[in-house]
Amino acid sequence: MFMGEYQHNIDSKGRLIIPAKFREHLGNAFVLTRGLDQCLFGYPMNEWKLLENKLKTLPLTKKDARAFTRFFFSGATECELDKQGRINIPSSLIQYAQLEKECVILGVSNRIEIWSKALWEDFFEQSEHSFAEIAENMIGFDI
Repeated sequence: MFMGEYQHNIDSKGRLIIPAKFREHLGNAFVLTRGLDQCLFGYPMNEWKLLENKLKTLPLTKKDARAFTRFFFSGATECELDKQGRINIPSSLIQYAQLEKECVILGVSNRIEIWSKALWEDFFEQSEHSFAEIAENMIGFDI
């Protein structure tokens, strides 16, 4: 399980240090793709395979299913950790997530998320004010 919040800088070559606590669960290679809310999602290979299998079951006749599958898979790339624990993020994903210098890497259960620090702070600030309402809406999910 991934949890916690870490801050690292992305360099001019698109390299970003992955926190040591996350590296052991991600393995030497993992999948990075466009996530929701303008961040990047990173999945260990076993979690990616589970997700891939679920997405394969979506009906091709549904426009939203096709769009989501395209969005998710077209941005996917396999990342390998170098000896310093860094990954090289493709420019298309850097642009999508608006990664400039300061980044936030989050542990979110079965995945990591990589955010621009500015976008994360905006998201957190907006969500923080409605956290009680969000929690109330989660009651139906037995949380």
